[in-house]
Amino acid sequence: MPRQTTKLILKAGIIAGTLDILAAIVAYGFILSKAPVIKILQSIASGIYGVKAFAGGWGMAIQGLIFHYLIAIIFAFLFYLLIKAIPLIVKFSVITGLLYGIIIWLIMNLLVLPASQVPPRSFSTRGMIEGMLILMFFVGLPISVVLSKGVRR
Repeated sequence: MPRQTTKLILKAGIIAGTLDILAAIVAYGFILSKAPVIKILQSIASGIYGVKAFAGGWGMAIQGLIFHYLIAIIFAFLFYLLIKAIPLIVKFSVITGLLYGIIIWLIMNLLVLPASQVPPRSFSTRGMIEGMLILMFFVGLPISVVLSKGVRR
C-alpha cells in the first residue's frame, strides 16, 4: 500500500477515534454520569481482559485507549477498501458515512462485542440509538469524509 494511502487511513482512523472517545466521555462520563473516564477506557480493555480490566488502574485504561484507536483505524481501512470496490461512495460521502456508522454499530454489537470478554450489558432501545448516533456522526461520517476527500485528490 502506498505511504500516502497509509497516512490517509491513519488520519481518518485517528480523527474518528478521537471524536468517538470524546463523545463517549462527554455523553457517558459527564452528561449521563454513568461512568468516570477511567472506567470508560477500562471497559474497552475488557474486550481483551474481561472484568480484570476494571482492576487494572490507568495502565489498563491506556491499553483500552490504544485498542480503541486500533479499532477505529481498522474501520477506516475497511472503508477504504469499500471505496476502492465501489468508487461511487466518494460522490455521496455524507450519506455513505452515516450508513457506515450504522454498519459499524451492527458489526460491533452483533459480532465483535459478543465474541469479546466484555461483560454482558443490558439492552435498551435508548442505549442502542445513542450508540448508533455516536457511531454515525463521530466515526462513520468523519471516516467517509476524510477518505473520500483524500481519494479524490
